Amino acid sequence: MRMTIRYLSTYTYDGVVSESQNALRAKPMTNARQTLLSYSVTVDPPALVYSYTDYWGTQVDCFGVIDRHTRLTVVADSVVQTSIQPAPLDAGSWPLQGEPTGSDVEYLAPSPHVLWDERVKQFGNGAVDGETTLVGAARAVQKAVGSLLSYESGSTDVGVSVAEVFEQRAGVCQDYAHLSLAIYRSLGIPARYVSGYLYAADASLGDQPEADEVEVSTHAWVEVLTPGNFWWGLDPTNQLEVGEQHVKIGHGRDYEDVMPLRGTYHGQAESGGLEAGVHMSRANLDPYTMQPRPASKQRRDSQQQQQQ
Repeated sequence: MRMTIRYLSTYTYDGVVSESQNALRAKPMTNARQTLLSYSVTVDPPALVYSYTDYWGTQVDCFGVIDRHTRLTVVADSVVQTSIQPAPLDAGSWPLQGEPTGSDVEYLAPSPHVLWDERVKQFGNGAVDGETTLVGAARAVQKAVGSLLSYESGSTDVGVSVAEVFEQRAGVCQDYAHLSLAIYRSLGIPARYVSGYLYAADASLGDQPEADEVEVSTHAWVEVLTPGNFWWGLDPTNQLEVGEQHVKIGHGRDYEDVMPLRGTYHGQAESGGLEAGVHMSRANLDPYTMQPRPASKQRRDSQQQQQQ
């Protein structure tokens, strides 16, 4: 699937600020499942953008706005080609044999947003009871988290703990991811947090032109380590394996390592609010040439109606 993505964030302040310093993580990575075709960042007020790759392998775009301003707008435009995630070649044995080594150990330890107690650990043990493969255990945890939690937009904030999510049994995508990570790690399965974009079209629209564009937010899912050093993506919020509709930005121990945008500024003003969103559109490509197909009659009619 080829997608055009626009990430847009606008900060407004109730007074004048200056010397804001910011770090953006919005660039899709290139890996075995996806290829980044183009990427650009625009900042208003204008600022010089410089980039580096962080410890976890994610590109960070940094910029500072020295001049006085009351609003900051950041736009990141991408074009990405994605494909279906392959299945793990080796389902692995369960319970696990041996201990992870090297950097994988970092994805076993608790982290600021992934702390668990005995209740969470017992819940995980119950979820995988009777499983004989690692892949089966990973799927069982995903199913258990999906059954436990209800998706409620705005029900939590970034600072909510795994214990609070477990108690209230509701949350958003980052809560599903953090709880899943807590369970996987409590079971000894290396697992990491993924930040990205999800092309979440309304299935009822079918092939209608309206299905080719969506307004969404950044999304979160997880990856678990399977034999052969294969990181297998699972989306606990939607109860899916990661597919061509998922676009990965980067990964880390939890949300803190791949936060889309963070920054500081100088001044007495308070932040009046943040408006953030993601616009995604997909290209209707011919599978043989990978070029855009000619518009269908239905699509041409729709475009004519819009122009009238």
